[in-house]
This record gives sequence, structure tokens and C-alpha cells, in this order.
Amino acid sequence: MKDLSDIQAQQEGQGFQFPGEFEITAMGNASADLKARVPQILEGLGLHVLHETVKHRHSREGNFLSVTVSFRCETREQYDLAHSALRADPDIRYTL
Repeated sequence: MKDLSDIQAQQEGQGFQFPGEFEITAMGNASADLKARVPQILEGLGLHVLHETVKHRHSREGNFLSVTVSFRCETREQYDLAHSALRADPDIRYTL
């Protein structure tokens, strides 16, 4: 398996470009106030959250909530840390 840092865009301008703005979606328990927690977790990492982009959607049964937010980060390491920090939260099941 290749290390993510070894993967390069096939053409200039494709793939992840840092620094940049990125979107992340976290899904978890609807009762956990993820609309507030997801941006807080990202800001706690020192990332600039674009609060006007925060969107949320409940699952069909209403048990789960997905929260999507855009943020700015300088490096791939910060991007990976954002996913890791969100996944470490006990109320978040996974991230996209």
C-alpha cells in the first residue's frame, strides 16, 4: 500500500492543493449536538472554520446526524489531523 504523502496528481492542478479550503462530513449520534461540536473540534486544532458553510442533515429515522463544514488548512498533516480528531470523538461514527 502506498503512503498518502507519496501520491502525486497525474496532472498539474489536480488533487489536494495546500494551503486550501476543504470540506469534511462527520456522522454520528443525533443527540450529541454535533452541529456545535464538529466546528469546535476543528477550531481546537487551530483550523479556520468557515461557519457560514455548516450544514446538517438527519437520518431517515432521526437517530443519526451528518454535519458538513468547510475549513482552511495549511498542510496535509492538518487535514489528516482533522479526520483523526473527529473520529476520536465517541459520538462520531465516521468522517468523509
